[in-house]
Amino acid sequence: MVLRRDRDAVIAIGQPAHAWLSGQLARAWGNERFGAVEPWEEVCLGAEQHDVGMAAWDELPALNPQTGLPRSFMELEFETHLAIWSAAAPLVVPQSRYAALLVSLHGTSLYERRDTARLERRDADRVRAFLDGQRELQDGLLATLRADPRTAAAATEGAVRRNRRLVWTWDSLSLGLLLDWAPYELEAVPTADGDTDVAVRAASSGAMTLDPWPFGRDRLSLRCEGRRLVGSFEEEAAMHAALEDSPWVTLEFELAAR
Repeated sequence: MVLRRDRDAVIAIGQPAHAWLSGQLARAWGNERFGAVEPWEEVCLGAEQHDVGMAAWDELPALNPQTGLPRSFMELEFETHLAIWSAAAPLVVPQSRYAALLVSLHGTSLYERRDTARLERRDADRVRAFLDGQRELQDGLLATLRADPRTAAAATEGAVRRNRRLVWTWDSLSLGLLLDWAPYELEAVPTADGDTDVAVRAASSGAMTLDPWPFGRDRLSLRCEGRRLVGSFEEEAAMHAALEDSPWVTLEFELAAR
């Protein structure tokens, strides 16, 4: 869950809603400098589903006793986070092998960034086991994709590496919009012939600008939904009830070429 401050409240945005925003970015992405998204449907689906493992958890999020609010995605306990990501990619396999591959790779990217030397031995072993299991899943998916003439070209090492990085980019940009990170940089964004850093800035018009501009049109409108939660809570049941009764709001974002 993403928690966006809104005066005396927070807007509680489910991870799948944040992923929907990532999918909207994916479907608008691409121009002469940044190249095309290929295979388009599968990669856009992977972007939209990259947090599918969080859907059930976001329905009944745990209470953070320090804040009195639902735990955000950055506050998940290790056990919960690992269980969510262990189950994520298999949920997508029946829908699309390629999208499931990207979901698995995104989880791998998250856990490769963890410093296992700072974890307790048991937890470090579990991280290594998770990574081994995900790589085994990825190898199996890649074998079937490379054996299929319809998907072989998209399953090369270079194509997969590019699409993995694109999903990471859209995930970061979506979170940046929801959490008001600007100004900041998107690093190592894939282009048609390499990669580049992209500066994200707030314009006086209220729109966000990206430089260089990676989309196929000069202006882009995005939206997602959340619930406006007022107050803090001592009991998880009370927080769940309040969240259920909280009004839905639609968040809208404008991106514009500089």
